Amino acid sequence: MAATAAMLLASCQNKCKCNCNCASCACCENKQQEEAAPLDYTIVEKDQVDLTQLKQDEDGYYVLFDGTSLDGWRGYGQDAVPASWENADGAIHLKGSGTGEAQAEGGGDLIFAHKFGNFTLELEYKVSKGGNSGIFYMAQEVTTTVDGKQEYLPIWQSSSEYQVLDNENHVDAQLGVDGNRQSASLYDMIPAKPQNANPFGEWNKAKIVVFKGTVIHYQNDEKVLEYHLWTPKWEEMLAASKFCKGGDFPIAYELMINMGGEKHEGYFGLQDHGDDVWYRNVRIKVMD
Repeated sequence: MAATAAMLLASCQNKCKCNCNCASCACCENKQQEEAAPLDYTIVEKDQVDLTQLKQDEDGYYVLFDGTSLDGWRGYGQDAVPASWENADGAIHLKGSGTGEAQAEGGGDLIFAHKFGNFTLELEYKVSKGGNSGIFYMAQEVTTTVDGKQEYLPIWQSSSEYQVLDNENHVDAQLGVDGNRQSASLYDMIPAKPQNANPFGEWNKAKIVVFKGTVIHYQNDEKVLEYHLWTPKWEEMLAASKFCKGGDFPIAYELMINMGGEKHEGYFGLQDHGDDVWYRNVRIKVMD
């Protein structure tokens, strides 16, 4: 019996080719076969910022943060700016808690309270030594039922993420595949190439273009990746990722396969990953 149990356990460790059908199996294909019940989630709609009230610069970009105020910003799933974020020396600063994704009390991801569809987003970022953060886009605010109560899903379960990382000093840079968790990558899916991030403590330029499903990441004025939402290739990418259908995050797959929902638009957000990070000169051009 012990030998049999050991063999079953070993087979369950194989996430790609297993056919053991054990309860703890992590293989997406096996979990898809088990999935039957409809997924329980609600997309929460809240009041949005009126863009006509924002300042536009000479290039036609709306200024989302000009270094003086966090007006228009709030926490994901919250009605105010979380205590972990502040306006400091002309930058949006996440005060590091050292708790990683667990976040500290009063923390949370920061979003600009308006959904965007086709856009060019530009900003600058700087990380602390060993720092980790991310730029989310096309995100929704989504709740699900946990122990009879409505709770918000993490923002990353409904959106793409432009990774922000100290590549030299954070372990995440060594994980994933082919560097797809390094700075400017589509997190855990497509690596940014060339990898041209400046080291911790120095400012980097980020640009994200989304237009009719085509998405382009730029870092420090160089194009580093391109992909296309709502296509068979996008479906293949999701199927090969941690967001696979029937996997550990089944709601994420359903939300991301049709990123941005029926209107193909969503929030832009900044991640509280527990490490000090700074953002400045945040602006966006709408390309409807």
